[in-house]
Amino acid sequence: MLRVESINVSYDTIQVLHDLTFHVDEGEIVTLIGANGAGKTTTLHTISGLIRPKSGSVAFEGADITRLPADRIVKAGLCQVPEGRRIFANLSVMENLEMGAYSQRNRAKATESLEQVFRSFPRLRERRTQSAGTLSGGEQQMLAIGRALMARPKLLLLDEPSMGLAPLLVKEIFSIVQEINRSGTTVLLVEQNARMALSIANRAYVLETGRIVASGDAKELSESEEVRKAYLGM
Repeated sequence: MLRVESINVSYDTIQVLHDLTFHVDEGEIVTLIGANGAGKTTTLHTISGLIRPKSGSVAFEGADITRLPADRIVKAGLCQVPEGRRIFANLSVMENLEMGAYSQRNRAKATESLEQVFRSFPRLRERRTQSAGTLSGGEQQMLAIGRALMARPKLLLLDEPSMGLAPLLVKEIFSIVQEINRSGTTVLLVEQNARMALSIANRAYVLETGRIVASGDAKELSESEEVRKAYLGM
């Protein structure tokens, strides 16, 4: 479904990604793990069209999207839930969700998407008239994911969904991610909580300073002594 081929990205004179190559198959949960500064968020921004690579290519469902503007990439079926949630704090929960459906021209499908979001996140239904900025951190993360789902993505990019959340909420969010995947949405997950990410992913890639240093089956990587010492604190 997604193929990232030899992408190189720089900020001014500092190169952040070095010949990065990986793929995501339809139906998978694939995770990118690594320390802060490894290039995980830059990778997602490059896929989403928010950053242009110096070289290399990004293909989605066989089509080259490397130079497409971000809104066209969303319309193609690829949506990102950004790090830090980036909700519209002054708008209501409902207005935030409606913003997520901006590319939907079919009102019936938009209504269907809204019902699906409310089924996944009942608390959003309860708080639909509430100002998004007054939600708890966990509820804001649910809203950020729900807003992306309103665009009916084929591939969902999740950037640090557990950031700043209590352990119980982290489990809930990751459980919801699995439900979303089971319902037919492929997921590319960037996450510093490597233990949780590896527990739900099919495959994983380990990034260090913009390079993939390990990849494979998520369960096997979680049992790798090197990965356990570096990322799982064991």
